Amino acid sequence: MSETPTGKPKRNPKKFIAIPVGLIAIGIVLKLTVFKETFLYAGTLEATKVDVPARVSSIISARPVKEGDHVTQGQLLMTLACEDYKLAADIANLDFNRASKLYKEGSQARETFDQMKHRKDDADLKVAWCNIASPLNGVVLNKYHEVGEMVNPGTRLFTLANIRDETYAYIYVPQTLVATLKLGQALTGFLPELKMKAFEGKITQISDEAEFTPKNVQTREERTRLVFAIKVSFQNPDEVLKPGMTIEVQLPEN
Repeated sequence: MSETPTGKPKRNPKKFIAIPVGLIAIGIVLKLTVFKETFLYAGTLEATKVDVPARVSSIISARPVKEGDHVTQGQLLMTLACEDYKLAADIANLDFNRASKLYKEGSQARETFDQMKHRKDDADLKVAWCNIASPLNGVVLNKYHEVGEMVNPGTRLFTLANIRDETYAYIYVPQTLVATLKLGQALTGFLPELKMKAFEGKITQISDEAEFTPKNVQTREERTRLVFAIKVSFQNPDEVLKPGMTIEVQLPEN
């Protein structure tokens, strides 16, 4: 270190510049290794939905459930008035009872007896269809008609979903990572709305064909990249996950 005319040591400015440059370099290394940000694959949550239709024409007489209600398989969702079907069933049952008695006495042909039984069974079945029951354990997502409205066969009455057991999302993974994934593999999803709360999931489907990244991806580069659709199903015992929510999935690091 040289001296100034006053006798004080002369400082080397290059040494002072080297110190902050070194700190910046260390910071960059730490960010790329220890503090590197994990990439998460976003997907929209879905559930297996079931539409419940009317099977006969009649007026709605009762609807004991509403949207958001939890229902069990076989639970009554709606009752149709069905006055005409009930009347037809009463007549068919009377005719069958008479035919059955005559058939046992030997004075009724088997063909006639079979026809009466068919009419009775058909009428009873249509009356049974007047009580609409839930086909599964789940939640009523939508109801489409009110008491007093007329419905016809095929009219959609309810949409149900089992969000506890059938909640899933599709994420789109680059071709280079597909080989590292397998069916049944455990993955973790994070819900942004709940401060990245973690949910355990597993891969239940891997597409066997590549496709272009979905159109809702913003950049042109991402939209033109080939990816594979991966279905990830989540455990949802508390029904926190809902269809339409966005979940972010972390893939294992290689």
